[in-house]
Amino acid sequence: MKLGQDFFSRDVLEVAPELLGKVLVRRFDNGKLFTSQITEVEAYRGEEDKACHASKGRTFRTEIMYHPGGSVYVYLIYGMYWMLNFVTGDRDEPQAVLIRGLNDITGPGRITRRLEIGSDFYGENLAGSERLWIEDSDQKIAVQAGPRIGIDYAGEPWKTLPWRYVANR
Repeated sequence: MKLGQDFFSRDVLEVAPELLGKVLVRRFDNGKLFTSQITEVEAYRGEEDKACHASKGRTFRTEIMYHPGGSVYVYLIYGMYWMLNFVTGDRDEPQAVLIRGLNDITGPGRITRRLEIGSDFYGENLAGSERLWIEDSDQKIAVQAGPRIGIDYAGEPWKTLPWRYVANR
């Protein structure tokens, strides 16, 4: 069953760990489906979070983060890797979950390359999309929390908050 907007319209610190074990589905233009369980995510929470893009305020790039939860937020890093995020929370409360790992793909840049996800996914509605969505799973997942990766620039306490969630297999 496809997850609806209600799932994503909650605080990122609730949504992020609950995404573990859910199934990411990508339908390619040729009709083929790719499915894989989500195994690692990171939470980014509002303008106060110095590691969150919204900490710089509302911009053209971050506009979708200010929309109600359930949309896709993608951005390019190092001029070559798209990062796949799902917006969470309420309107004007910018939050997002970065998808860091799937069962068979580790690394957010590898995920978007394998799934052919780029700028054209920006703003996509997960509940209504025919090319990218999340399905529920009844599998019970043990969750391990730890610090986010690659955000030393954010300083304390942001770089050591346990907002990275990994599925224990």
